[in-house]
Amino acid sequence: MGEESGDVGILDALGDEEARRLLASVNERPRSAKDLATEHDLSLPTVYRRLDLLIDNGLVSSQMFVTDDGAHYKVYEASFRRAVVDLDDGEYGVHLGGDGTCAEPVDADSGDG
Repeated sequence: MGEESGDVGILDALGDEEARRLLASVNERPRSAKDLATEHDLSLPTVYRRLDLLIDNGLVSSQMFVTDDGAHYKVYEASFRRAVVDLDDGEYGVHLGGDGTCAEPVDADSGDG
């Protein structure tokens, strides 16, 4: 996978079939990596690589949880609800929105990861 960032990185992430499947799942409801691996019959390393790709491009966020016995795990969820792609003078622009309206262009380098 490339080291793309910004709008091209978002398009590359959305171009990955496994990443799209995981994104669709975490858009339905938040899920752990283990749940995603089981649901999609993928290895945990594959799920984590795709989640990293989605997180790095601002498409997915995660939240850490601690169980009563002290175990830690993350739950992943989609960080947008709508995407619009513009093509202007040969340059792509991607605008992500959370409430059905498009936000300003996303700076994927400012994500939490």
